[in-house]
Amino acid sequence: MSSTIHSGLRAALFFVAFFAVQLVITLLGTLISTDLVGNSLLLVGIQLLSSLLIIVLFLSLRWAVVSAHYFQTRPWDVFLWAAVLALGTVIPSEALNEVLGVEMPKEMENILMEIVKSPLGYFTIAIIVPLAEELVFRGAILRVLLPEGRWVAIVISALLFGLAHGNLAQLPHAFLLGLLLGWMYARTGSILPGFVVHLVNNTVAYILMRLTPNNPDARLIDLLQGDHLQLLLYVGFSLLVFLPALYQLHLRMKR
Repeated sequence: MSSTIHSGLRAALFFVAFFAVQLVITLLGTLISTDLVGNSLLLVGIQLLSSLLIIVLFLSLRWAVVSAHYFQTRPWDVFLWAAVLALGTVIPSEALNEVLGVEMPKEMENILMEIVKSPLGYFTIAIIVPLAEELVFRGAILRVLLPEGRWVAIVISALLFGLAHGNLAQLPHAFLLGLLLGWMYARTGSILPGFVVHLVNNTVAYILMRLTPNNPDARLIDLLQGDHLQLLLYVGFSLLVFLPALYQLHLRMKR
């Protein structure tokens, strides 16, 4: 029992530290400009600085332990199938959000669009943020919870990952993605396969936001002119990409 409480407290500490760093940097940003939403450069700076500080904090305190061992095994096939897996989640995830009827808060949507418009937008959203989140939610939180039960730990870390996004629109996708990322970490002991999934997922999101700057909240069903059969076909095709990739990862990721 004492071991479980200790692991839970450490996971809670990591979660609070993750938010505290972001909160402090955001508050400092408001001292520079009270209109954060309209300042693309400042928004990117806040996101970059907070993510980099989180990375430095977790590595320097050894809350997350990074090793080159897994990369030295040359798991190129795992990285490839991880990328394919991520592509297979895009349309089913969007379809699920539309079925649930959840929409991203307008202010958060505007913040994301401002970051995307910045020259450093892709580097921030697709590389630095995923790296920081993988270190925290898999490399730290999941790592300390795993001894208490594999799937319980994966579910808890995935739920915290979903809640960390701060809005109901991203919660379902982030939670389900967190389950996959947690499973991959539990199988490999490395954040690298999950980072590849995270990178591809955020890259797709970045590209879609760049392609629809004037209509960021466009629904998939609207783009298909209300054709629900076509939407089902798109979801089915995505699952034909997702499921084989999942099976290949099951075969190729070492326990």
